[in-house]
Amino acid sequence: MSRHSLTTLLAAISTASMLASSPAQAEDPIRIGGIYLLSGSAATYGEFAKQGATLAINEVNAKGGVLGRKLELQLEDGQGKAATAIQLARKMVYQDKVDILMGIDSSGVAQGLVPVLPDLGKPLMITHAATPAVTGKQCNKYAFRISVNVTQMMSGGAQIAAKSGATKWTTIGPDYAFGHESWEYFSNYLKAAKPDVVLMNDHLAFPRFGAEDYTPFIDSVMQSKPDGVLISLWGGDLVNFVRQANEKGFFKQGYKVFMNVGAATEVLTALGDQMPEGVWLGTRYWYGSWDTPMNKHFVKTYKETYKLPPSYNAEGAYTAIYAFKAAFEKAGSTDPDKVIDALAGLTFQAPTGDLTFRKGDHQALIGPTWGLTGPMNTEDKIRSLTQVQNFDGVKVTPPVDPACKM
Repeated sequence: MSRHSLTTLLAAISTASMLASSPAQAEDPIRIGGIYLLSGSAATYGEFAKQGATLAINEVNAKGGVLGRKLELQLEDGQGKAATAIQLARKMVYQDKVDILMGIDSSGVAQGLVPVLPDLGKPLMITHAATPAVTGKQCNKYAFRISVNVTQMMSGGAQIAAKSGATKWTTIGPDYAFGHESWEYFSNYLKAAKPDVVLMNDHLAFPRFGAEDYTPFIDSVMQSKPDGVLISLWGGDLVNFVRQANEKGFFKQGYKVFMNVGAATEVLTALGDQMPEGVWLGTRYWYGSWDTPMNKHFVKTYKETYKLPPSYNAEGAYTAIYAFKAAFEKAGSTDPDKVIDALAGLTFQAPTGDLTFRKGDHQALIGPTWGLTGPMNTEDKIRSLTQVQNFDGVKVTPPVDPACKM
């Protein structure tokens, strides 16, 4: 064989190899690694997130995917433990080769994982954990949050509480970042709006997360005779608390009761009519309070698929997928640095309307929803919300924390 013939043959083999491999490479999915609570008393939060993310992924894939590639979701159980979440994130990045990360239900877990992100080199979209720290003093370029944080939630709640007529306030919350930060920010915002309020220093109740017996804490608060009570328990803990509080007559004392995330549909479904009327419930998203075309589609499709109204965790995961889709398309790539650049300052369509990630700290400018419990919703089998207030994310989001250094 002549040198010319050999060169021609090698070129043909190389071209054939490239043609054979190109379709396979184009079909490689974009891998999304999700870390949620999938076991224990708060496992329903992880299940709702799975449903929301899966719904969005199926919609995107049915329309051809993103950049010609399908989306693929891998979920792991973080168990509410920072060490476990860090281990899983490392496994997903180094072994499973995920392109992006999402999830995190616990503020404590988020505070443990976010500082590790620069080593992992992948963006994380927080869809639930509310501690201000991860878009504040712990911020880094890899961490984004699409959900309402404690400052945003408490700003809205305090505005309502200031007009409630209650002067003497106490709290019951989980004994970790979320419970303590909820009380801290609620107190600060309430004091600013109503300087004559009394914020009790004794009889504050902080049971451990996952506690089963809340009666000592209920008794302590009742003995302090407050006018108002902020309750930041969540998930199965809040369900257990409400049932035990009903038995103790807690809700018949005339307190102004504010449940930080009480309007989670996971909680309302579990409690049914055991959730009392006339208490204020907060939530990061309320499926019945947004009249956008995207929300109408989301709620209708979700109910048809899962036979339940969507929770805020379902909406958060659903919206995160569309945020990543918009960022991939803007970047024209799944390269982490390009995706991060695309996400920072990105405005995209969400069920709650146009949503923007602030460049300075990567916090979404989104407001909470608060409402007063009313009669049972017979169709959805949960308490209805009345006097619903959707707060403007721009107005309830404080300035970028000076300690945040990207």
